[in-house]
Amino acid sequence: MAGGMTDSPQRFDEVAFPALLRGARTAYAGAIQAALAGAECGDLPRNGSFVLGAIARHGLPLSEIIRQLGVSKQAAGQLVDVLVVRGYLDRFPDPGDRRRMTVTLTERGAAAAAAARTAIEQVDADLAGRVGAQYVAHARTVLGALMTAAQEHAAHDHRDHDHGDHRSAAGRDGGGEAGGG
Repeated sequence: MAGGMTDSPQRFDEVAFPALLRGARTAYAGAIQAALAGAECGDLPRNGSFVLGAIARHGLPLSEIIRQLGVSKQAAGQLVDVLVVRGYLDRFPDPGDRRRMTVTLTERGAAAAAAARTAIEQVDADLAGRVGAQYVAHARTVLGALMTAAQEHAAHDHRDHDHGDHRSAAGRDGGGEAGGG
């Protein structure tokens, strides 16, 4: 990533946000993959670095990580199985609730999380060098607002769906507009 946007600003006004986000994701993904390969963790599956990073940085419970990933419990279970088999995670019954499983990073998992974090920090530093720290902070604010809007939209859709189910039941019982008369 040579060259500096601070010297000669490139304009991306005509590029749709999804295309910009895809390009940004590619920049981070490439750096993370190279760092993982260098740390002999090139077999980390897709979304694996997200799971390891969430555990390493925030100590998030697996249920919250699954929610943030936006995948089914089955897909998340398969991902965790792969991470355990490949030596990135240890899994054991939760001492407080035997029905739940607790996962922790292994030494290899911690090394992979650290390699990914270093790669992200390097891309962030390169980006700040290109556009300045203030623009990076603005980008974080904008992307954070986009994430919040998506979460609010999803919650609203979920409430509408639940409310719609109730109306459907009322309609079947003759209590709604669609009910017989």
